[in-house]
Amino acid sequence: VRSRHAARLRRARCAPITARMSAPEAPAIEVSHLVKLYRATRAVDDVSFAIARGSVTALLGGNGAGKTTTIGMIMGLVEPTSGAVRVLGHDMPRERARVLGRMNFESPYVDMPMRLTVRQNLTVFGRLYSVAHLREKIAQLAADLSLTEFLDRPSGQLSAGQKTRVSLAKALINDPDLLLLD
Repeated sequence: VRSRHAARLRRARCAPITARMSAPEAPAIEVSHLVKLYRATRAVDDVSFAIARGSVTALLGGNGAGKTTTIGMIMGLVEPTSGAVRVLGHDMPRERARVLGRMNFESPYVDMPMRLTVRQNLTVFGRLYSVAHLREKIAQLAADLSLTEFLDRPSGQLSAGQKTRVSLAKALINDPDLLLLD
């Protein structure tokens, strides 16, 4: 069974942009003939694209088109059925440990621990990424994203908009070279 949305995502490939990059610099993301099957469902169907470092790019498609699955494969969390993914010059998932500290993501599908305060959550993620001067980094993100007034509130007591801003702060805690937003 082929998903009509997956076919749309396949047809909506990003144009190759490697010509805009200097020769020794690998693209931020390079996806080649990516396929992901879940039993009889083809979630991602022969997707290929390259994204230059420093660019802002959107992956568009309808519900069920395979966007989240593609992001999961880019992050090395979902193993492709076939095809290849390179991130910041490294093969994913074989070399994902070499690049994970240089990337981050935000998704509305991933909640932070509800009982921990915003500050505690950001501290946990900052420590996972070995962020230097973590207190200062949290204060900077809190000021930049207007989180200061609820830094000590449990995450489970935040409004949807506040949760979104906290998730963005979490995604920026390590100053990633590559930021994926779902």
